[in-house]
Amino acid sequence: MSGEVLYEVRDGAAWIMINRPEARNALNRAVREGLKAAFLRAEADPAAAVVVLTAAGDKAFCAGGDLKEMADVGLTIPPPDYVPQPNRTVEVTKPVVAAVNGGAFGGGFLLAQSADLVIAAESARFGISEIKIGRGAPWAAPLPWLVPPRIAMQMLVTGDPITARRAYEVGLVNEVVPLPELAGRTTELVATIAANAPLSVRAGKKMVYAVAEHSRSDAFDVAERIWEPVYLSEDAQEGPRAFAEKRKPLWRGR
Repeated sequence: MSGEVLYEVRDGAAWIMINRPEARNALNRAVREGLKAAFLRAEADPAAAVVVLTAAGDKAFCAGGDLKEMADVGLTIPPPDYVPQPNRTVEVTKPVVAAVNGGAFGGGFLLAQSADLVIAAESARFGISEIKIGRGAPWAAPLPWLVPPRIAMQMLVTGDPITARRAYEVGLVNEVVPLPELAGRTTELVATIAANAPLSVRAGKKMVYAVAEHSRSDAFDVAERIWEPVYLSEDAQEGPRAFAEKRKPLWRGR
């Protein structure tokens, strides 16, 4: 891992931290490459049941692309994997929680949008800053699925950021907490997820995204296929057995 992206596993979670606070955690090449390596490492890490993405400092989660670097290389259309995105350009079957400690703009908002759950500090802000500098935001295509279309439209055509509280009101984030409580609350949420059966957790995540692409009736068929391997797993027998024996289940992920 590069110094720009830190990786640590604790209590069943892989914590990935963008570490460029002096540049508002902007996405230069080192950060982008570091994030891809970290997501791949977390997915393969048997000690990690959950992935947490956060950033250093108390000012910015991620200000987006490094504009100086973009100017230096004359970047035109960035490739789809320019910013590594869990659930799109990098396969991460484990839940990804974004702990947003400050401004999340452009590519930083992309990363928050790509996460499965978002805990935001009260100081966090979310915005599609590309509109202000003449760049594009195709990455925001799923936004009308996450929030009401008129909210997405306003964010896209004005470029004005919304507060963490407003993001919570429209369903973009799960919880808003004071900044000093962000790490602690994220740790609590992660512990709750990590204590559950891993195959069930991953199937739950997969179902949420899969059924969004189908009609209501087809969604049930898709869900049945997703959950069938879970029903047939060893863990599906271990859960009821542990309950009957009045002990905590020992999940094996198989």
